[in-house]
Amino acid sequence: MAAPAPTDLRAHLAGLLATAIRELAMGLPDPDIVLERPRHAEHGDYACSVALQLAKQLRAKPRAIAAKLVAALPASPCVDRAEVAGAGFINFFLRASYKQQVVTRILQHGTAYGTGTLGQKRRVQVEYVSANPTGPLHVGHGRGAAFGASLANVLAATGFAVTREYYVNDAGRQMDILALSTWLRYLERCGVRVAFPGNAYQGEYVRQMARGIFEQHGALFCRNVTANTLESALSEPDDELRLDRLIELARQKLGTDYAYIHDYALNEQLEDCRSDLAEFGVVFDHWFSERSLYDSGLVERAVRMLENRGHVYRQDGARWFRSTAYGDEKDRVVQRENGQYTYFASDIAYHLNKFERGFDLVIDVWGADHHGYMARVKGALSALGLNPEQLTIALVQFAVLYRGGHKASMSTRAGEFVSLRELRREVGNDAARFFYVLRKGDQHLDFDLDLAKSQSNENPVYYVQYAHARVCSVLDQWGGEAATLAAADVSPLASGHELGLLARLAEYPEVLENAAQDLSPHLVAFYLRDLAGEFHSYYNATRLLVDDEGMKRARLALAAAVRQVLRNGLALLGVSAPEKM
Repeated sequence: MAAPAPTDLRAHLAGLLATAIRELAMGLPDPDIVLERPRHAEHGDYACSVALQLAKQLRAKPRAIAAKLVAALPASPCVDRAEVAGAGFINFFLRASYKQQVVTRILQHGTAYGTGTLGQKRRVQVEYVSANPTGPLHVGHGRGAAFGASLANVLAATGFAVTREYYVNDAGRQMDILALSTWLRYLERCGVRVAFPGNAYQGEYVRQMARGIFEQHGALFCRNVTANTLESALSEPDDELRLDRLIELARQKLGTDYAYIHDYALNEQLEDCRSDLAEFGVVFDHWFSERSLYDSGLVERAVRMLENRGHVYRQDGARWFRSTAYGDEKDRVVQRENGQYTYFASDIAYHLNKFERGFDLVIDVWGADHHGYMARVKGALSALGLNPEQLTIALVQFAVLYRGGHKASMSTRAGEFVSLRELRREVGNDAARFFYVLRKGDQHLDFDLDLAKSQSNENPVYYVQYAHARVCSVLDQWGGEAATLAAADVSPLASGHELGLLARLAEYPEVLENAAQDLSPHLVAFYLRDLAGEFHSYYNATRLLVDDEGMKRARLALAAAVRQVLRNGLALLGVSAPEKM
C-alpha cells in the first residue's frame, strides 16, 4: 500500500533538506530553502539551489555540498531518488506510487481540490471596476472586471475571507455633467434646440435617459427654458467653464428637481452597469457610495485628521496635503478655496473607511493610467498612522481589440467606445473572461476577436473547454458510474504520458497559491492551457476504453481527475465547463 501523501510536499522536501543541512553544517543559520518545478521532466519533479547558497559559508564547491546533502537526506515515502545536477542543483524525483495518489485525492476532494490555507482566513477586500456611472461599461472596464473577479475567486480558494466591492463615484462634477447632458437632451425633446457641448456626455444612452424622463413627466422640467436662456452660458469660450455655467443654470432652473434629474441618470447607469456585470458573471458583495463619505462627514474628518497630524497646510485659500513627503511629485489639494473637497480627499476618506472596517489586506484594482496616484494614496495612509503595506494596488492595462489583423471598431455610438456588452455579444462571456486574463494584468493585451470566436486548437478557451468535453464524452461512452472511479486502482498509470499528466495535476494547488501570492490570475489560465494540451496529447496517443478492466478504470480515473481540475480552474476564471462542444 502506498504511503499517505504529505499535506504539503514542498514543506516535506524542505524539511528533508533542512535535516541534511543541520547534519552537514551544524551551527549555521538556516538558509532559505526554495523548491521549484524544473521545466524539463529529465531534471526531476523539484529542484533546489540551496547548495549554491551554502558554498560561501562552507568554503566548498556547490556540487560537493550538494552531493553531501543528497547522501544525508532522510528516507521519504515520496522520493524515489535525489541527484546532483549542473553547478550544484539538487533534483528530486518522486516515486510513481506517490504521483499516482493525486488522482484519488482529486476525485475524493472534487471541487475542493486545489483549495488551501494560505490566507489563514485573513479578511481581504478587493475593489475593482469602480467605473464612474456616467455611461455603459467599455472593453477597458471589462478587463478590470475579469481580472478582479478572477483574483477574488483565487484568493477565496486559497483561504482568504474575501469581500468584493465596487466604489460608486456618485458625487462630484462628473455626475453633474451627466445630469446636465441628460437635461439638455431632455430640453431637445421639449423643442428647445441648443448647441450640445462637445465635452458633455455623448451617446445614444443619454438620449434614451432623456426620452425616459420626458415619457414619464412630459415638459415638467423644461421650466420655460428657451435657447436664449442658455445662450449666455453656451457662449463661454472655455469648454470646462461652459459646462460649469450650464450646470449652475440647471441647478437654478430646476431647484429641488435637479436632484431628481441627477439621481435618475445615476440610477439608470448604475443599474445598466450592475446588469452588464451580472451577465458577465461579475457580482459584488458591496456597492459603496462615494456620496456616503460626505453624508457621514468622513471626508471632513479624514482631512481634519491629516491637518491635526501636521500633514495639511493652507495656501491661496486651499488646503494642501504634503504628498511630496511620501514620494509624490507635488503636493495635492484636498479642499479648494471655494470649500469643495477634491476627488483625492474622498479617496483618502474611502481608504480610511476600508481600514476602519477591519480588513487585514486591501487590494485596489486600477487602470494603468492611475500609476501616478499610488504614491499619494499610500502616503495619505502613512500620514493617518495606518500601515500602507496593507494596501496593494494592482494595475491593469487597457485591451485593444483586433479583427482581421486590424484594430477593431465595433460601435457606431457617438461616444467613440466599444462597450463591454457589445464585446460579450460578439465573442461570448467565456471567451471574453478567458482572453482578458491571458496576460499578466499590467501587460498590454491584444484581444483577437477572430481567434476568440474560432473553434480551433489555436483558440485557448475552446482548447481548454474541448478537453473537458472530451473527458465527458469518454465517460459517457463507458457508461459506468463516475463516482466509483475514486476507488480505482491507479497503479497501472506508468507511461510517460500518464506520469506527465499526474505531475501536472499535482501542480494545481501550487499554481493557485502562486496566483494568490502574486495577484496573478493569468497563471491559472496558463496552467489550464498546459493541462489541456497534455490531455489532448495523451488522448490522441492512448486508448482509454481498453479491454483490460483494471487499466481501463485507471485511465478513466485519470481522465476524470483531469476533468475535475479543468472544471475547478475554469470556475475560478468565471468560464463554463461544457460537457458537449
